[in-house]
Amino acid sequence: MDRTHLIEATAGHAADSGDGRQLTPEHIERALDAVFGTVDHPGSIAEALRRGETVLLGSFGSFHGEGEEVSFRPGKALTEYLRGTAG
Repeated sequence: MDRTHLIEATAGHAADSGDGRQLTPEHIERALDAVFGTVDHPGSIAEALRRGETVLLGSFGSFHGEGEEVSFRPGKALTEYLRGTAG
């Protein structure tokens, strides 16, 4: 899945929320840029890692930086979903 497909899929999930509010692909793109960053501007995750912080994304997982190396550890819910043992 590339960036464009991620934006489209996320906009589709947001539209299914049933609350009548609509997030456009442009809204999703701006949010992803703010969280993950772009070539020109670091996102919230990169800034936190540079400060030596661990970024916890609930049951999805966490990012941890050690010097110039970054690792991702999947959370329990993501691991169970990928194994097919969760709803």
